[in-house]
Amino acid sequence: MSRIFFILALFWAWASVAFAQEFSGLARIDADESRITESGRNGVRVRLALSQGVPYRLFTLSEPRRLVLDFQEVDWTGLRSETVLQTDRITDAQFGTYVPGWSRMVLGLGRPLGVDQASLQVDQVTGAAALDVLLLPVAPDLFSETAGAPYDPRWDLPEPAVVEAPARRDADAPLRVMLDPGHGGIDPGAETKHTNEKSLMLTFARELREVLLRSGGFEVMMTRDDDRFVSLERRIALAHQAGADVFISLHADALAEGLAHGAVIYTLSEEASDIASAKLAERQARSDIIAGVDLSRSDDRVADVLLDLARQETQPRTLSLARALAEGMAGQGGPMNRRPLREASFSVLKAADIPSVLVELGFLSSPRDLKNIKDPEWRASMARGIHSGLRAWREADQLQRSLVRQ
Repeated sequence: MSRIFFILALFWAWASVAFAQEFSGLARIDADESRITESGRNGVRVRLALSQGVPYRLFTLSEPRRLVLDFQEVDWTGLRSETVLQTDRITDAQFGTYVPGWSRMVLGLGRPLGVDQASLQVDQVTGAAALDVLLLPVAPDLFSETAGAPYDPRWDLPEPAVVEAPARRDADAPLRVMLDPGHGGIDPGAETKHTNEKSLMLTFARELREVLLRSGGFEVMMTRDDDRFVSLERRIALAHQAGADVFISLHADALAEGLAHGAVIYTLSEEASDIASAKLAERQARSDIIAGVDLSRSDDRVADVLLDLARQETQPRTLSLARALAEGMAGQGGPMNRRPLREASFSVLKAADIPSVLVELGFLSSPRDLKNIKDPEWRASMARGIHSGLRAWREADQLQRSLVRQ
């Protein structure tokens, strides 16, 4: 254990110097000179070639086991996980933006591995740099004991703020909609050869926002408006902070079976309505794992009674919202899935007091859906459908609530 702590102490000493030197600018990865290989009988060596030195840190996480490398800041263009990863001792590699100004690489560990050596060498003539990390096997209990993310406000996601519930607004106030483009940053979501889910959903969210704002009667916020990672917990927190009336998470996933196609509206349920829905919910829940979020402090013990009371009012409003959106989208020609209304345990839908739905515009594993989602005219028709659904839902919701008050 002392060996590991000594190595990390050396690393943090270097990091302090790096911050003092005030490295700036965007370092570019040299994909041809970067690789993750086996070292010795059971070790792993990570070598990342960079155009310049940058401040960095690294740490391990458990459940599942991961190595996280953070940088200020790296352009990963040209690097591909299937080429940089040259050992099955690392199960997967993800990299991308994390928060503005910071980049992250997350490596899945096939077995408990600890950091034995870490150094960043900078060529004094060219300025190019190379990060070398040696990982060696450690006992499982030692790995768990030393795993965990250090906290530093320069690097980390801000804690979700605890805020008072916004005061009720007038019935004729604009409908406040929180749009949630799925994935982002280090988490690309579903991918095809030429595009990915995070980019397509950000494009659609911006287009949908424009349609809603131009129509009048809506206030629109977004959980992200660029290519950044947003944790599932923070997406919900942002909706609460904004006092959102409605939360709409936008996705275009993929299923390995390749059979799913057409738009689907999901609402929250602990039990999925079918196997495909369960698989999608499981994939979405992996977003925080992919991005290297420390889940060890997650606490599922909540005030169940209070949440159940809130959901008694919210759940029927949510189901009504899902039906209205499905009808609005179908009215624009869809195409809709043969079962457009489904249920699953999506973490991002767990705001007890905000009607929340997850809209799968289609599935990137379906050639027809992929072609539609890449078509600006088709996206415009779906934006009009969602707009129509929101208007119809609000009218019905206001009428229903007025009857309840009477």
